Amino acid sequence: MSGPYVIRGSVSLPEAELMWRFSRSSGPGGQHVNTSDSQVELRFDLAKTEALPPVWKERALDKLAGRLVDGVVSVRASEHRSQWRNRETAAVRLASLLAEASAPPPRPRRATRIPRGINERRLREKKQRGDTKRGRSGRDWG
Repeated sequence: MSGPYVIRGSVSLPEAELMWRFSRSSGPGGQHVNTSDSQVELRFDLAKTEALPPVWKERALDKLAGRLVDGVVSVRASEHRSQWRNRETAAVRLASLLAEASAPPPRPRRATRIPRGINERRLREKKQRGDTKRGRSGRDWG
């Protein structure tokens, strides 16, 4: 592994809480696939972890409710031929998933009124454009 995977700020995935499982992959590798366990399944117990701040943990539990099985989120990777690269991919994928799920909600949009002058100018320009196009027709040339 290439070190701690940062979720956001100083919070990172604790190596001790990651559960790894390896199996044979159906991905690239030819006959090599039949002999090596290169597919990686990474599991992280989100419900029991103490690594995330409580507010982040609640947000992540709410947003990932459909993906959780008994409070555990799992990520699979089998794109690469080597187990090491699949481990890297799975860990990065889990970190980005948790970062996105624990992010604060966006600030609500403040409703604003369009100034009357801008609306009148837009309507005036539309009228001029329509007059220009109407003038292109060959009707009133007589």
